[in-house]
Amino acid sequence: MFVKKIGIDLGTANTLVYVPRRGIIINEPSVVAISIADKKVLAVGEEAKDMLGRTPDTITASKPLRDGVIADYRTTESMLRYFINKALGGVRFFRPEVMVSVPAGITSTERRAVIDATLQAGAKAAFIIKEPIAAAIGANIPIGSASGHMIIDLGGGTSEIAVISLGGIVASTSVRIGGNRLDAAIADFIRRKYGLAIGDRSAEDLKISIGSALPLEEKLTMDIRGRDMVMGLPKTITVSSDDVTEAIQDELGGIIQAVKSVLQETPPELAADVIDKGMVLSGGTALLRNLDQLLAQATGVPAYVADDALLCVAKGTGVALENLESYKRSILYTK
Repeated sequence: MFVKKIGIDLGTANTLVYVPRRGIIINEPSVVAISIADKKVLAVGEEAKDMLGRTPDTITASKPLRDGVIADYRTTESMLRYFINKALGGVRFFRPEVMVSVPAGITSTERRAVIDATLQAGAKAAFIIKEPIAAAIGANIPIGSASGHMIIDLGGGTSEIAVISLGGIVASTSVRIGGNRLDAAIADFIRRKYGLAIGDRSAEDLKISIGSALPLEEKLTMDIRGRDMVMGLPKTITVSSDDVTEAIQDELGGIIQAVKSVLQETPPELAADVIDKGMVLSGGTALLRNLDQLLAQATGVPAYVADDALLCVAKGTGVALENLESYKRSILYTK
Protein backbone atom coordinates (compact mmCIF):
# COMPACT_ATOMS: atom_id res chain seq x y z
CA MET A 1 0.00 0.00 0.00
CA PHE A 2 3.04 2.26 -0.25
CA VAL A 3 2.51 2.95 -3.95
CA LYS A 4 1.88 6.63 -4.51
CA LYS A 5 -0.30 7.60 -7.45
CA ILE A 6 -0.29 10.93 -9.24
CA GLY A 7 -2.46 12.14 -12.11
CA ILE A 8 -0.98 14.93 -14.26
CA ASP A 9 -2.81 17.10 -16.77
CA LEU A 10 0.24 18.18 -18.77
CA GLY A 11 -1.17 21.23 -20.51
CA THR A 12 0.33 23.75 -22.91
CA ALA A 13 -0.72 26.62 -20.64
CA ASN A 14 -1.07 25.03 -17.17
CA THR A 15 -0.05 21.78 -15.50
CA LEU A 16 -2.42 20.37 -12.87
CA VAL A 17 -1.50 17.59 -10.46
CA TYR A 18 -4.09 15.32 -8.82
CA VAL A 19 -3.35 13.05 -5.86
CA PRO A 20 -6.04 10.50 -4.82
CA ARG A 21 -7.93 11.46 -1.66
CA ARG A 22 -6.31 14.90 -1.69
CA GLY A 23 -7.67 16.19 -4.99
CA ILE A 24 -5.91 18.75 -7.16
CA ILE A 25 -2.93 20.01 -5.19
CA ILE A 26 -0.99 21.87 -7.89
CA ASN A 27 -2.24 24.19 -10.63
CA GLU A 28 0.65 26.16 -12.10
CA PRO A 29 1.68 27.53 -15.52
CA SER A 30 3.70 25.17 -17.76
CA VAL A 31 6.68 27.52 -17.85
CA VAL A 32 10.34 26.88 -17.00
CA ALA A 33 13.10 29.48 -16.53
CA ILE A 34 16.61 28.23 -17.34
CA SER A 35 20.05 29.79 -16.97
CA ILE A 36 21.62 29.83 -20.44
CA ALA A 37 25.21 29.47 -19.18
CA ASP A 38 24.89 26.21 -17.19
CA LYS A 39 21.40 25.00 -18.31
CA LYS A 40 20.27 25.04 -14.68
CA VAL A 41 16.54 25.27 -13.91
CA LEU A 42 15.99 28.51 -11.99
CA ALA A 43 12.21 28.52 -11.63
CA VAL A 44 9.13 26.51 -12.63
CA GLY A 45 5.44 27.36 -12.73
CA GLU A 46 4.07 30.63 -11.34
CA GLU A 47 7.50 32.05 -10.55
CA ALA A 48 8.77 31.29 -14.07
CA LYS A 49 5.63 32.73 -15.72
CA ASP A 50 6.28 36.06 -13.99
CA MET A 51 9.64 36.10 -15.81
CA LEU A 52 8.12 35.67 -19.32
CA GLY A 53 9.15 38.60 -21.52
CA ARG A 54 11.13 40.12 -18.64
CA THR A 55 14.36 38.08 -18.53
CA PRO A 56 17.92 39.33 -19.17
CA ASP A 57 19.89 37.63 -21.93
CA THR A 58 21.43 35.17 -19.44
CA ILE A 59 18.06 33.57 -18.61
CA THR A 60 15.43 32.06 -20.88
CA ALA A 61 11.82 31.54 -19.74
CA SER A 62 9.85 29.28 -22.07
CA LYS A 63 6.90 26.92 -22.40
CA PRO A 64 8.28 23.43 -23.12
CA LEU A 65 4.96 22.21 -24.57
CA ARG A 66 3.54 23.45 -27.82
CA ASP A 67 0.08 22.55 -29.10
CA GLY A 68 -0.31 19.99 -26.34
CA VAL A 69 2.86 18.02 -27.14
CA ILE A 70 6.48 18.16 -25.99
CA ALA A 71 8.51 20.71 -27.94
CA ASP A 72 11.52 20.69 -25.57
CA TYR A 73 12.17 17.25 -24.06
CA ARG A 74 14.77 18.13 -21.41
CA THR A 75 12.84 21.11 -20.09
CA THR A 76 9.63 19.06 -19.92
CA GLU A 77 11.46 16.39 -17.93
CA SER A 78 12.75 19.04 -15.48
CA MET A 79 9.24 20.46 -15.14
CA LEU A 80 7.70 17.02 -14.52
CA ARG A 81 10.36 16.23 -11.91
CA TYR A 82 9.61 19.53 -10.14
CA PHE A 83 5.84 18.86 -10.06
CA ILE A 84 6.23 15.22 -8.94
CA ASN A 85 8.62 16.24 -6.13
CA LYS A 86 6.35 19.08 -5.08
CA ALA A 87 3.33 16.74 -5.00
CA LEU A 88 5.06 14.08 -2.88
CA GLY A 89 7.09 16.31 -0.58
CA GLY A 90 10.68 15.83 0.61
CA VAL A 91 12.18 12.41 1.27
CA ARG A 92 10.44 9.42 -0.26
CA PHE A 93 11.31 5.74 -0.51
CA PHE A 94 8.83 4.68 -3.18
CA ARG A 95 8.62 5.97 -6.71
CA PRO A 96 5.09 6.96 -7.76
CA GLU A 97 2.83 5.61 -10.49
CA VAL A 98 1.98 8.53 -12.74
CA MET A 99 -0.80 8.94 -15.27
CA VAL A 100 -0.45 11.75 -17.81
CA SER A 101 -3.15 13.04 -20.14
CA VAL A 102 -2.21 13.64 -23.81
CA PRO A 103 -4.09 15.03 -26.85
CA ALA A 104 -6.16 12.44 -28.74
CA GLY A 105 -4.33 13.24 -31.99
CA ILE A 106 -0.87 12.55 -30.54
CA THR A 107 1.55 10.46 -32.65
CA SER A 108 3.28 7.34 -31.30
CA THR A 109 6.61 9.26 -31.24
CA GLU A 110 5.07 12.10 -29.22
CA ARG A 111 3.46 9.56 -26.88
CA ARG A 112 6.80 7.82 -26.35
CA ALA A 113 8.39 11.19 -25.50
CA VAL A 114 5.78 11.77 -22.75
CA ILE A 115 6.30 8.27 -21.30
CA ASP A 116 10.11 8.58 -21.34
CA ALA A 117 10.05 12.07 -19.81
CA THR A 118 7.70 10.87 -17.04
CA LEU A 119 9.89 7.85 -16.21
CA GLN A 120 13.06 9.97 -16.31
CA ALA A 121 11.41 12.46 -13.96
CA GLY A 122 11.13 9.76 -11.29
CA ALA A 123 7.98 7.73 -11.99
CA LYS A 124 7.96 3.95 -11.35
CA ALA A 125 5.30 3.43 -14.00
CA ALA A 126 3.82 5.76 -16.60
CA PHE A 127 0.26 5.54 -17.88
CA ILE A 128 -1.17 7.60 -20.73
CA ILE A 129 -4.81 8.60 -21.16
CA LYS A 130 -6.36 10.63 -23.98
CA GLU A 131 -7.54 14.08 -22.90
CA PRO A 132 -11.15 13.77 -24.15
CA ILE A 133 -11.59 10.54 -22.13
CA ALA A 134 -10.04 12.12 -19.02
CA ALA A 135 -12.16 15.27 -19.47
CA ALA A 136 -15.34 13.18 -19.81
CA ILE A 137 -14.53 11.20 -16.64
CA GLY A 138 -13.76 14.45 -14.80
CA ALA A 139 -17.06 15.96 -16.00
CA ASN A 140 -18.90 12.95 -14.51
CA ILE A 141 -19.99 11.62 -17.90
CA PRO A 142 -20.75 7.86 -17.73
CA ILE A 143 -18.33 6.94 -20.52
CA GLY A 144 -18.82 3.18 -20.06
CA SER A 145 -22.50 3.25 -21.09
CA ALA A 146 -23.72 2.19 -24.55
CA SER A 147 -24.70 5.74 -25.37
CA GLY A 148 -23.05 8.62 -27.23
CA HIS A 149 -21.53 11.47 -25.25
CA MET A 150 -19.78 14.44 -26.87
CA ILE A 151 -16.97 16.19 -25.03
CA ILE A 152 -15.16 19.30 -26.26
CA ASP A 153 -11.97 19.93 -24.30
CA LEU A 154 -10.68 23.41 -25.06
CA GLY A 155 -7.17 23.84 -23.69
CA GLY A 156 -4.30 26.27 -24.13
CA GLY A 157 -2.71 24.55 -27.12
CA THR A 158 -5.35 22.23 -28.57
CA SER A 159 -9.08 21.70 -28.80
CA GLU A 160 -10.08 18.06 -28.55
CA ILE A 161 -13.52 17.06 -29.80
CA ALA A 162 -14.72 13.47 -29.30
CA VAL A 163 -17.83 11.33 -29.22
CA ILE A 164 -17.40 8.60 -26.61
CA SER A 165 -19.36 5.36 -26.18
CA LEU A 166 -18.59 2.17 -24.22
CA GLY A 167 -15.39 3.66 -22.80
CA GLY A 168 -13.81 4.39 -26.18
CA ILE A 169 -13.63 7.20 -28.73
CA VAL A 170 -15.95 6.62 -31.71
CA ALA A 171 -15.26 9.82 -33.65
CA SER A 172 -12.77 12.54 -32.79
CA THR A 173 -10.54 15.29 -34.04
CA SER A 174 -7.84 17.40 -32.48
CA VAL A 175 -7.18 20.92 -33.77
CA ARG A 176 -4.21 22.98 -32.67
CA ILE A 177 -6.36 25.94 -31.75
CA GLY A 178 -6.68 26.90 -28.09
CA GLY A 179 -6.30 29.72 -25.61
CA ASN A 180 -2.78 30.58 -26.83
CA ARG A 181 -3.97 31.05 -30.42
CA LEU A 182 -6.79 33.30 -29.17
CA ASP A 183 -4.24 35.38 -27.22
CA ALA A 184 -2.04 35.73 -30.32
CA ALA A 185 -5.07 36.74 -32.44
CA ILE A 186 -6.00 39.44 -29.89
CA ALA A 187 -2.42 40.82 -29.79
CA ASP A 188 -2.32 40.84 -33.61
CA PHE A 189 -5.69 42.66 -33.84
CA ILE A 190 -4.63 45.34 -31.30
CA ARG A 191 -1.42 45.88 -33.28
CA ARG A 192 -3.31 46.28 -36.59
CA LYS A 193 -6.22 48.40 -35.31
CA TYR A 194 -4.53 50.58 -32.69
CA GLY A 195 -0.85 50.40 -33.66
CA LEU A 196 -0.02 49.13 -30.17
CA ALA A 197 2.31 46.20 -29.45
CA ILE A 198 1.18 44.17 -26.42
CA GLY A 199 2.55 40.97 -24.89
CA ASP A 200 0.87 37.57 -24.52
CA ARG A 201 0.13 38.25 -20.83
CA SER A 202 -1.77 41.45 -21.68
CA ALA A 203 -3.68 39.71 -24.49
CA GLU A 204 -4.65 36.91 -22.09
CA ASP A 205 -5.83 39.48 -19.52
CA LEU A 206 -8.04 41.08 -22.18
CA LYS A 207 -9.52 37.71 -23.15
CA ILE A 208 -10.31 36.75 -19.54
CA SER A 209 -11.54 40.16 -18.38
CA ILE A 210 -13.70 41.31 -21.30
CA GLY A 211 -13.55 38.56 -23.97
CA SER A 212 -16.72 37.04 -25.43
CA ALA A 213 -17.45 34.65 -28.31
CA LEU A 214 -20.55 36.70 -29.23
CA PRO A 215 -21.08 40.48 -29.05
CA LEU A 216 -22.31 41.52 -25.59
CA GLU A 217 -25.45 43.62 -25.07
CA GLU A 218 -23.60 45.66 -22.47
CA LYS A 219 -20.11 46.28 -23.79
CA LEU A 220 -17.18 45.84 -21.42
CA THR A 221 -14.03 47.95 -21.66
CA MET A 222 -10.51 47.67 -20.31
CA ASP A 223 -7.42 49.87 -20.37
CA ILE A 224 -4.34 48.17 -21.75
CA ARG A 225 -0.72 49.34 -21.86
CA GLY A 226 1.79 48.60 -24.57
CA ARG A 227 4.34 50.13 -26.93
CA ASP A 228 3.22 52.55 -29.62
CA MET A 229 4.36 51.06 -32.96
CA VAL A 230 5.03 54.50 -34.52
CA MET A 231 6.61 56.46 -31.68
CA GLY A 232 8.13 53.50 -29.86
CA LEU A 233 6.96 54.89 -26.54
CA PRO A 234 4.68 53.38 -23.85
CA LYS A 235 1.00 54.14 -24.40
CA THR A 236 -2.36 53.27 -22.80
CA ILE A 237 -5.55 52.65 -24.81
CA THR A 238 -9.10 51.51 -24.00
CA VAL A 239 -10.22 48.27 -25.66
CA SER A 240 -13.85 47.10 -25.83
CA SER A 241 -15.28 43.58 -25.64
CA ASP A 242 -16.38 43.96 -29.30
CA ASP A 243 -12.70 44.34 -30.29
CA VAL A 244 -11.86 41.04 -28.58
CA THR A 245 -14.91 39.30 -30.13
CA GLU A 246 -13.87 40.48 -33.61
CA ALA A 247 -10.24 39.49 -33.04
CA ILE A 248 -10.98 35.85 -32.19
CA GLN A 249 -13.70 35.06 -34.76
CA ASP A 250 -11.39 33.24 -37.21
CA GLU A 251 -9.93 31.00 -34.49
CA LEU A 252 -13.40 30.20 -33.11
CA GLY A 253 -14.48 29.40 -36.68
CA GLY A 254 -11.76 26.72 -36.77
CA ILE A 255 -13.14 25.14 -33.57
CA ILE A 256 -16.72 25.22 -34.95
CA GLN A 257 -15.54 23.53 -38.15
CA ALA A 258 -13.83 20.78 -36.12
CA VAL A 259 -17.00 20.20 -34.04
CA LYS A 260 -19.08 19.92 -37.23
CA SER A 261 -16.62 17.43 -38.76
CA VAL A 262 -16.91 15.14 -35.71
CA LEU A 263 -20.72 15.38 -35.77
CA GLN A 264 -20.67 14.41 -39.46
CA GLU A 265 -18.51 11.34 -38.68
CA THR A 266 -20.69 10.19 -35.77
CA PRO A 267 -22.91 7.13 -36.45
CA PRO A 268 -26.65 8.05 -36.57
CA GLU A 269 -27.61 6.27 -33.32
CA LEU A 270 -24.89 8.05 -31.36
CA ALA A 271 -25.65 11.37 -33.10
CA ALA A 272 -29.23 11.08 -31.80
CA ASP A 273 -27.83 10.59 -28.27
CA VAL A 274 -25.63 13.68 -28.65
CA ILE A 275 -28.56 15.85 -29.80
CA ASP A 276 -30.56 14.55 -26.86
CA LYS A 277 -27.86 15.14 -24.21
CA GLY A 278 -25.96 18.04 -25.75
CA MET A 279 -22.22 18.75 -25.92
CA VAL A 280 -20.17 19.20 -22.76
CA LEU A 281 -17.39 21.83 -22.80
CA SER A 282 -14.33 21.54 -20.57
CA GLY A 283 -10.90 23.20 -20.33
CA GLY A 284 -9.89 26.77 -19.58
CA THR A 285 -10.99 28.16 -22.96
CA ALA A 286 -14.52 26.81 -22.32
CA LEU A 287 -14.83 29.63 -19.75
CA LEU A 288 -14.83 32.25 -22.54
CA ARG A 289 -18.14 34.13 -22.29
CA ASN A 290 -20.93 32.82 -24.58
CA LEU A 291 -18.77 30.15 -26.26
CA ASP A 292 -21.41 27.51 -25.40
CA GLN A 293 -24.08 29.71 -27.07
CA LEU A 294 -21.93 30.21 -30.19
CA LEU A 295 -21.40 26.44 -30.58
CA ALA A 296 -25.10 25.71 -29.98
CA GLN A 297 -26.08 28.30 -32.63
CA ALA A 298 -23.55 26.99 -35.16
CA THR A 299 -24.40 23.27 -34.79
CA GLY A 300 -28.00 23.15 -33.54
CA VAL A 301 -26.86 20.93 -30.65
CA PRO A 302 -27.24 22.23 -27.06
CA ALA A 303 -23.90 22.99 -25.35
CA TYR A 304 -23.12 23.11 -21.64
CA VAL A 305 -19.98 24.11 -19.75
CA ALA A 306 -18.92 21.39 -17.28
CA ASP A 307 -18.67 22.13 -13.56
CA ASP A 308 -15.04 23.00 -12.72
CA ALA A 309 -14.29 23.05 -16.47
CA LEU A 310 -10.65 23.98 -15.85
CA LEU A 311 -10.08 20.93 -13.63
CA CYS A 312 -11.95 18.22 -15.60
CA VAL A 313 -8.91 16.61 -17.29
CA ALA A 314 -6.85 16.53 -14.07
CA LYS A 315 -9.76 15.11 -12.05
CA GLY A 316 -10.50 12.50 -14.74
CA THR A 317 -6.83 11.49 -14.90
CA GLY A 318 -6.82 10.95 -11.12
CA VAL A 319 -10.10 8.98 -11.11
CA ALA A 320 -8.84 6.72 -13.94
CA LEU A 321 -5.61 6.11 -12.03
CA GLU A 322 -7.52 5.16 -8.89
CA ASN A 323 -9.70 2.75 -10.89
CA LEU A 324 -7.26 1.26 -13.39
CA GLU A 325 -9.23 -1.98 -13.79
CA SER A 326 -12.46 -0.18 -14.65
CA TYR A 327 -10.85 2.14 -17.16
CA LYS A 328 -8.23 -0.14 -18.71
CA ARG A 329 -9.94 -0.02 -22.11
CA SER A 330 -9.59 3.77 -22.08
CA ILE A 331 -5.88 3.86 -21.16
CA LEU A 332 -3.41 3.97 -24.02
CA TYR A 333 -0.22 2.68 -22.55
CA THR A 334 1.24 1.31 -19.34
CA LYS A 335 4.80 0.65 -18.37
